Amino acid sequence: MGKSSHLRQNRDKEIGLKQALKLFCFALLLLPVSALAEFDHSQWDSLLRKHVKVQGAGVATQLDYAGMAGDQAQLSAYLAALAAVDRASFEVWDTASQLAFLINTYNALTVDLILDDYPDIDSIRDIGFLLSSAWNQDIASLFREPVTLDEIEHEMIRGWDRYKEPRIHFAVNCAAIGCPALRNEAYVSDRLERQLEESTKLFLSDRSRNYFDNGRLYVSSIFDWYEEDFERGWGGIDSVAEFLANYPSELGLDGQTVGSLRAGNLRIRYLRYDWDLNDVP
Repeated sequence: MGKSSHLRQNRDKEIGLKQALKLFCFALLLLPVSALAEFDHSQWDSLLRKHVKVQGAGVATQLDYAGMAGDQAQLSAYLAALAAVDRASFEVWDTASQLAFLINTYNALTVDLILDDYPDIDSIRDIGFLLSSAWNQDIASLFREPVTLDEIEHEMIRGWDRYKEPRIHFAVNCAAIGCPALRNEAYVSDRLERQLEESTKLFLSDRSRNYFDNGRLYVSSIFDWYEEDFERGWGGIDSVAEFLANYPSELGLDGQTVGSLRAGNLRIRYLRYDWDLNDVP
């Protein structure tokens, strides 16, 4: 093969590579913005920073619903942006971005649902009627389909095997006093691990919802209702007792008590859940 043939082949390869690069760049332009980067939760973040009131050492929070109502246009804009995300775009994100998106979606929709009836309700359980609770109403569109709060929590956050994350129970907020604190910031992928761990520790440190007394460990009903989520092998943990034993300082447990807990010799009791609205006084 002559020199001219080699040059022609090299030139053809260069042209082919340039064409492929152009096609790739064009394909990127056709993708939704949400498929190229993590979703922007800044609108929700600013609302939380403005209206969530931290109590004590941060183990509990209250939400200023009256104040949030004054910013409902911003909340509606955020919810509209959430609804615009399609499933294909969502699937491009890493699991941390997906989980942060779903947690924020659940929490923002819950607040919006409360505002629809506020101030005429004292609890989220006042919404709906016998066969249609607050959790099983089609209240929004997600991935271009009608969705309920139950579907977001139980079918997606808890149901999709890609997550298997028990600490979501200390992140999703049901607008009740008994629920783990609503954070005063949005969940985001690059801080999600720290945020989930901090929310877990704060909740377990709240002596109104988790405490040890007279040889018994009293904890939130969350651990009873969602026991199976603590048995799925997260961090090598396969039981509620094992999960709780991982947080001795937060629960105020000494070494001997932790040993009894791990061995299954410590009685665990579940406390009554306070469904009153997490509103400011």
